[in-house]
Amino acid sequence: MDEREQTGKLLQKKEIGAENFVFLVCLIGFFVFFVVQMGVANTLNTFMNTAYSLLMNTVFYLMAICVLMGAVSALCSEFGVVALANRVLDPLMKPLYGLPGAASVGVVTTFLSDNPAILALAEDRYFKSLFKKYQFPALTNLGTAFGMGLIVCTYMISLSAVSGESYLMPVGVGLTGAVVGSIVSTRMMLRFTAKLYGRDEDMIPGARPAEGGVRTRPIREGNLGSRFMGALLEGGMSGVKMGFNIIPGVLIICTIVMMLTNGPAEGGSYTGAAYEGVRLLPWLADKANFILKPLFGFSTPECVGVPITALGAAGAATSMTAQLVASGLANAGDIAVFTAMCMCWSGYLSTHVSMMNSLNCNNLISKAIASHTVGGLCAGVAAHWLYQLLSLL
Repeated sequence: MDEREQTGKLLQKKEIGAENFVFLVCLIGFFVFFVVQMGVANTLNTFMNTAYSLLMNTVFYLMAICVLMGAVSALCSEFGVVALANRVLDPLMKPLYGLPGAASVGVVTTFLSDNPAILALAEDRYFKSLFKKYQFPALTNLGTAFGMGLIVCTYMISLSAVSGESYLMPVGVGLTGAVVGSIVSTRMMLRFTAKLYGRDEDMIPGARPAEGGVRTRPIREGNLGSRFMGALLEGGMSGVKMGFNIIPGVLIICTIVMMLTNGPAEGGSYTGAAYEGVRLLPWLADKANFILKPLFGFSTPECVGVPITALGAAGAATSMTAQLVASGLANAGDIAVFTAMCMCWSGYLSTHVSMMNSLNCNNLISKAIASHTVGGLCAGVAAHWLYQLLSLL
């Protein structure tokens, strides 16, 4: 007999069992791993300082983006841009991504800002009504694949001034690689969700009535000015809600990822400052360099740190790129791969959890992360081999 029985939405489990002790051992082991290298005081201070820094410098920045993009998204929905994109781009988005044309609006908003910007669109009832239930969770993968795209591409191109070599072509190749990664990630996610929900159920059943055979869209009451202001303010308010919803995921996941990625302060000592860490992920990547080299073509082992850092924060990864280029440790081919992976991954480990939670899809978090991991790897491989091909021409 199963030791758990369902009561409402909660499950019951035997009060004391193996799980209690296994979890306790894992939790203690997790902290001991950091304490052995950093010390107790430095470990605790770095955890708290990193979380605080992320809250002040990252989360509130993302919240501001959500507010602005929420306003823009509401205006696009109110005045028919979403409906137009859905009708015009449906023949493109369906075969590539298996999503309705309206999803292209999410691509644009995240490319111009950051991953959570697509959540503001997802809050709009009309936007939701254009999706099947199995398609909706895949918006997290699609939006993340293009998050911070404009910033990443612009920054990579600006590094031409550092090396004296034009990076316009490598960045274009990287952007193409990110598109490949986005298709792989979204399609993989759709396979998982289709098994769970089926392919026929609408996200909002009966939300799109047709009158006289003409498809309609809902609008607010009032004149043009009141509709404009209503959409602007309501969209901004939905952005505030989304900004608060992403706080737990960003602070918890990104703090852990950054501490597993970064090393000690300059000089090799720990001070308890924000963003210090034990460099476990780069160490693991270095051990796997015999696999990474043929896949991504990194010119030096140090280049592995860029996509690893992009797991937690694309901004930190691009900053690392500047140091590598200035030191002569990264070439144009590396820039192509960096662009593809930084844009496609764009800190998904720190945002996927909170984004899926905001979409009420917590049960699919592991599927979304697994899909996007594969998508980012495909983005890097595609960028590397496409650059090699173009270099021969």
